[in-house]
Amino acid sequence: MAEEKATEPTQANQERVDSTTEDMDVAEESAANGAKRVRDSEEEQNDDDVSKKQKVDKSVEEERLEKLEEGEGEEDKEESVPVSLGPKSFGSSVEMFDYFYNLLHYWPPNLTVNKYEHMVLLELLKKGHSDPEKKIGGGIQAFQVRYHPMWKSRCFFLIRDDDTMDDFSFRKCVDKILPLPEDMKIKSDGNGKGHGGKGGGGSGRGGRGRGRGRGHGRGGKSRG
Repeated sequence: MAEEKATEPTQANQERVDSTTEDMDVAEESAANGAKRVRDSEEEQNDDDVSKKQKVDKSVEEERLEKLEEGEGEEDKEESVPVSLGPKSFGSSVEMFDYFYNLLHYWPPNLTVNKYEHMVLLELLKKGHSDPEKKIGGGIQAFQVRYHPMWKSRCFFLIRDDDTMDDFSFRKCVDKILPLPEDMKIKSDGNGKGHGGKGGGGSGRGGRGRGRGRGHGRGGKSRG
């Protein structure tokens, strides 16, 4: 009997031990799960932070690219804006240059241009010359194409109302109104002589020198 009584408490103690062990296991498992949830939460937070940073970086980059594209679009828009000179409209500096180049080289020398070209040339001076008031003076009665006395090449001349005459470079005027490509601008050689990319006198086309308008390849003496 004594042994049986001794055995019963031992079993009860064992059951309590087992129960305590199970509780500890559950607690450890719960703690482990809690720690895992914390790590997962931290990782998710880090992922969110990285994602947000990437979105911000991307947004900044996209904004920069959009501004660049807008700037290029504005430049293209500015270059494509037509410019009117009297009754004539030009879409680019090259188009404007070619118009006056052709007029210079195909209009008969010493012959007054017609009313249409007169209005276009007058507007060219008003909008493109560095000192139009001085160049125009009291008024212009006529424009002619003549051979320059110094360079022996074709050049535009104006005849004022007081019968005084003066020459002018259409290339300079065009370049001021709508900038020309670099190879078409007047370039100085350091001796006061201007040379344009397309010669033939004060406003001609350089590479063609003697071919058209008896030019000498000086491509645009630096005239006013």
